[in-house]
Amino acid sequence: MTRLWTGSLAARFICFTLLSLALAQAATFLISWDEHGQVMRKAAKGEMLSRCASLVRVLEATPPELQDDILAASNTTSTRYWVSPHGPTDAAQWRREAWDHLTRPLPRVMFPGQKAFPEPRIEAPANIEAAGSPNWYEVRPEAWPLARPASFLYLDQNTGMGLAVRLENGSWLNSAFAKPVQEGFWNAQSITSLGLSALVLSIIAVFAARGITQPLRRLARASEALGRGQDIGPLPETGPEDIRRTAEAFNRMQARLLRFVEDRTRLLAAIGHDLRTPLTSLRLRAEFIADDELREKMLSTIAEIQSMAEATLAFMREEATAEPTRTVDISALVESLCEDLAELGHDVVFAEGPRLGYRCRPAALRRACRNLVENAARYGERARVRIEVSEQNIDIVVEDDGPGIPDGAREQVFAPFFRLENSRNRETGGVGLGLSIARTIVRHHGGDVMLTNLHRGLRATVSLPTLDAEAPARAPRETHAEERMPASIPGARATPAV
Repeated sequence: MTRLWTGSLAARFICFTLLSLALAQAATFLISWDEHGQVMRKAAKGEMLSRCASLVRVLEATPPELQDDILAASNTTSTRYWVSPHGPTDAAQWRREAWDHLTRPLPRVMFPGQKAFPEPRIEAPANIEAAGSPNWYEVRPEAWPLARPASFLYLDQNTGMGLAVRLENGSWLNSAFAKPVQEGFWNAQSITSLGLSALVLSIIAVFAARGITQPLRRLARASEALGRGQDIGPLPETGPEDIRRTAEAFNRMQARLLRFVEDRTRLLAAIGHDLRTPLTSLRLRAEFIADDELREKMLSTIAEIQSMAEATLAFMREEATAEPTRTVDISALVESLCEDLAELGHDVVFAEGPRLGYRCRPAALRRACRNLVENAARYGERARVRIEVSEQNIDIVVEDDGPGIPDGAREQVFAPFFRLENSRNRETGGVGLGLSIARTIVRHHGGDVMLTNLHRGLRATVSLPTLDAEAPARAPRETHAEERMPASIPGARATPAV
C-alpha cells in the first residue's frame, strides 16, 4: 500500500477523491439528518391529522354497527385506530395503550396461491418510561380541519405520536402512529449508491491523473535523453498553463545547453586549429638553429605540442559531429572491437556474454571501449573483457595484468593530457586524452568509468544505466564537420583519433 501511494500519482488522486467523497457524505449526513427528521415528522403529523379527521366524518356518517369494520379497514402497519368510551386523562397510561395497539399484528387475509411476505414490524421502546413523561397538547385550529378540539401527544423521540378526538355520540376516537423499524443508514441501497459514486469518481480521477502524468513522463524521458546526449526535438507546449510553462522552460533550457556546448566546441576546435600556424612557424625557425642538440629539443617540444593540438582538434571535430542514437547489440559491438584489436596483434580475450539491445551512439561508445582495451593491452600486457548485467547497470569490464594505478592518481588520470609515463614520448606514453575521452563519452550516455586496482593488474569498468530513455530521437541533418566549424578554420581535416 505504501509503495502504491509513493509510486503512483493516480493512486493518490483516487485516495484523495474517495476521502473527499467520504467527508462530503459525512458532512451532508450530519447537516441534513436532523432537518430531514423534522421534515418527515411534520409530514407524518399532517397526514395523521388529515386521515383522523376523515375517519371522524366517516364514523359519524355511518351506522354504529359498522364502526368496528371501518376501524379495522382503516388500520395500517404504522397507524392504529380504536374507540374508547372516555376521553384520555393519564397521558402515560394512554401511551402504553397506544404502543400495545401498534405492536399488535394486523389480521392477514390470504388468497389461495398467494405468497406470504413478511410485514414491516413496529417495536415499542425497550423502556417506554425512559422517553419522558408525555403531555397532551391542544391541536391548533389552523392545523386541524374539524371545528371540535383534539388532543395530541408524542409517543417517543422519533416519529411516534397519538391523537384523541371526541365523536358526536360522546365516545372518543384514538389514533396512534409510529414508523416501522427500518434498516440503518448503511443498508444495501446506500452502500450500492456510495460504491457507484466511488467507482465513477475513481475513473474520473484516473483520467485526470493520466492527463497530468503523461506530460510528466514525457518530460522525464526527454530529460534522461538530453542528459545522455541524445538529439531530441522540443516538447509539445500544450495542456494546462502549468504544464505548458514547464514544457516551455524545458525547451528553453535545452536550447541554451545545446548552444553552450556548440559554442564551446567551436571555440576549442578553433583554438586547436589555429595553433597549427604558429607551430609551423616555430618549426621553420627551429630548423635554422645551428646547435644540433638545442634544435632537436625544440623540434621535439614543437612536435609534442602539435600532437596535442591535433588530438584536441580531432576530439572536438568528433564532438561537433552529431551522431544519431540507435539500438545496437552491445555484446556484438564489444566483441567485434576485441576481434579487431586481436587481429592487430594485441593480447585481447572477450568472454561470451548475453546478447543485449542498447540504445546509444555506437561509434562513440566503441571509441571509449577501444581506448580502455588498448590501454590494458599496451600497458597491462593483456586485456580480458566481459559484460556483466544487473538490474540497474550494464557493466563492460576490462582487466589487465599491469602494475595498476596509484590510489592518489586514480582520478588524475582522467584529466586531459595527464600521463603517468613521464618520458613525454608519444609512442610510449601517448598524448593523455584516452581516458578523458572515454569518460566523457560514457558520461554522455548517462554512465561512468571507474578504475579499481586488483591484486595484480587494473580493472576498468564502463557502467551504463539499463533504464533506456525512450524519447523519440530527432534524425539529425547530414552535417559534415567542416559545416560545424567556425569560419576561421576553413579546410580543416580530421586527424586520427588519439
